[in-house]
This record gives sequence, C-alpha cells and structure tokens, in this order.
Amino acid sequence: MPTPLSRRTLLRGAGALMALPYLDAMLPASARAAAAATPPARMGMFYFGTGMNMRQFTPETEGKDFELTRILKPLEAHRGHFTVLSGTYLEKGGGHDGAYPFATSIAKDQKQSISPDQVAAEVLGRDTRYSSLQMSVKRGTGFGEQPLATIAWNRQGVPLAAENDPHVLFTRLFQPDTEQQKSQQSTEFRRRRSVLDLVREDANKLSRQVGTADRDRLDQYFNSVRELEQQLARRVEWSTKGKPSPDPDGLRDYSKNMTPEGVPGFFYDTYAKLMYDLIALALQTDSTRVVTYVVRTELAGGVYPEFGVSKDYHALTHHGNDPQNLEELAKVDTIYMNHWAYFLGKLRSIKEGDQTLLDRTVLGFSSGMGIGHSKDLLPTVISGGSGLGIAHQGHLKLDKTPLSSVWHTMIDRVGASPAGQFQDSTGVIKKLISA
Repeated sequence: MPTPLSRRTLLRGAGALMALPYLDAMLPASARAAAAATPPARMGMFYFGTGMNMRQFTPETEGKDFELTRILKPLEAHRGHFTVLSGTYLEKGGGHDGAYPFATSIAKDQKQSISPDQVAAEVLGRDTRYSSLQMSVKRGTGFGEQPLATIAWNRQGVPLAAENDPHVLFTRLFQPDTEQQKSQQSTEFRRRRSVLDLVREDANKLSRQVGTADRDRLDQYFNSVRELEQQLARRVEWSTKGKPSPDPDGLRDYSKNMTPEGVPGFFYDTYAKLMYDLIALALQTDSTRVVTYVVRTELAGGVYPEFGVSKDYHALTHHGNDPQNLEELAKVDTIYMNHWAYFLGKLRSIKEGDQTLLDRTVLGFSSGMGIGHSKDLLPTVISGGSGLGIAHQGHLKLDKTPLSSVWHTMIDRVGASPAGQFQDSTGVIKKLISA
C-alpha cells in the first residue's frame, strides 16, 4: 500500500516553492472516502444598505412551494437552495446607522464587539492563507463616517477594513510575489517583530504602575498587540507558500483597476460579477473560508447609469408612496437579485465530490433597515449550506426574531457556535436545521 503524500509537500521549480492543493493522496486510503465527502465548511455575510422595497420583496405564501415575488423571481432556478425569512428585526437598527448593529446588534455610539464572521474565522480560518476576506463597494472602514464600509469587527470591537477593487483583491489572492516583494516582506516582518517586542516590554512595565481601570484598558491593548502578532505569524508562515493559480479557462479579466468610485466607463454588471466570481474563487481555492461583502452602502450611491432610474437609491427609499419611486426601487432591487442569482449559480457549478461549493457554504444577506428606514421587516435570505445541515423552507414566516438568530444559525452550522448567549439571539432557528 503506498505511503500517503505529506500535506506540506512542495513543488520546486524555477527557484520557487509552490504548495500543492489538497489531494486525496495526502490521506490514508481508509480516510480518503470520508475526506472526499466532507470538504470544509464556509460562511458569507452580505449587506444590502438602505433596505429594499419590501412590498415587492416579501412573499404572501409560505412553505417550499411559495410564490416568488417580483424582486425574488430571479432566484427561481435556485429554489430549494435558499430560504426567505420574514419577521427578522434589528433592535438597534433602522435609520441611517443600521450597518453598525447589522452584525453585532450594537448601536453606532456604543463599543462594538466581535462580529459573527470573525467568530467563524477563529475556527474556520486556522488553515487558510486569509482567515477572512472583507469586501465592499467602498474601500476602508468608514468608521465614524457615513457610510460604514465594513460589517466585520474583531474581538476588540475594531472594524476590519474592506477592499472594493477586484484587481487588488485578485492580486492579493492569486498573484505570485516578486523576489523584490519577498525581500521587502522579510524586512517588514523583522521590523514589525522588533516593534511588537518593544511595545510589549514597555506595556508590561507600565501595567505595574497604574490602577485597575487603566490596567483593564491596557489588557484590551495587549489583546490588540497579540492579535497583531498572530497576524504577523500567519503572514510569515504563508510567505514561503505559493498562492493558488485559478484555472484561466472562463476567468474574467482582473488586470485593470475597477472601483465604483469615479472610474470612467464603470459598468456595474461587470463589477458585480467580478466580485462574486472572486468570492467563489477564494472559497474554491481554500484561500479563505469566511467572507463579508457590503454590496450596497447606506445613503450614498446604490444605483448606476445602466439601471435607468431617476434618483439615487436613498432618495428612492424616501418614496412618499409615489408609484414611480416604488417602481424604481423594485427595479433596482431586482437587478441586485439577478446578480445574487448569478452568484448562487456560480457556487452550484463548482463540484466538490458529490456536493457543490454552495452545499458547503452558508450565506446570509439582509440589511440594517426595511422599507421606510424601519428596524423590522428586513429583507433577509439564507442560502446554501445544505451539506452543513441547513434545511431550506422556501419562505419561512418567523415570529419577531432578532437578526442575530440568523447569524447564530449560520455559525452553528459551520461549527463555530459559542457557548452561552450570543448577542441578543433567541437561539438558532430550529426549522432551518435538518434533523
């Protein structure tokens, strides 16, 4: 019987080291069948700022054979792979600051806590180059500003910056580093280690000279330093491992910068598919297993010339029951849902043994508000995850249920559910979990 191939086997060529992808030959024969049947779990959270036209989003009928509404009609081909959840709400949501409590249930003016994606990343991200990936239509965090550009928060309540350029993201994920970049990285790693060592030494001395309250603040600071050390250790570990090379067949053009912010000739349909394809590639190549994506921010933008509507998205939400405003809202929401249907189709097209990438990935989208800037009647859908024990119900009407219960259900299914109370969740949504 042949000896199993080492998981850390490297290919050597042209002076470079390239880590092999996951291979069946890396396992003993007795374990190969089980491994092939159980690819890793993945999770994604998606934010659609400023709500949706819930009058043409919310289905009237329930169950697996529910009638899709106008906005949801693009998802028809994926029936059985998603569930529309009516009755979700954000206690601290509504208004223009709903992005802040979206993932944490904590209002803008309060200290934030870890978001569900980062809870999942602590478990799922141990063996990937990037523990999580933050994407958005706006670069950075937008913290303290309008609009917020990220929905990811670490354990210290610090927002994690998002990237909005598919070219930058593709380069980060898949472009091999040059020798000059490797040299610069090595110098940077040494410098950062030295700085962190000095900071830790000085902070330890200081902690012995201050009172209890200041010591608590220093403990938070120490946590941040430890997190930086962990990030640096991860970067050092992965710096010698080659990045995956996506199959060029059918790959979109990521060679040029493209962001929604002031680029001539910007076309949203192209951009949306570049971003969704990137998520699929990142998950398929196991570059990461956790993704957040702010698909539409609050207030600014949300519509593009090709949409053929008269106002920006936020202006349309102040519809005043005007038929044209409501019609254009539904038109824009349907465009976004067409792109979501494209994304689900992409994940379903990628086979993993007798399952698909969508089966092994649980996705949730919603918003910080419903129609009319309310904190309830949120446009909430959970997709994928059938291979993780998600039992889709078509349209499930919930009693008034915190949005955190949706996130709770998702992190439970990927094996990251924390012990004890999770945010303001009333527990996992049991009807979504297969027996």
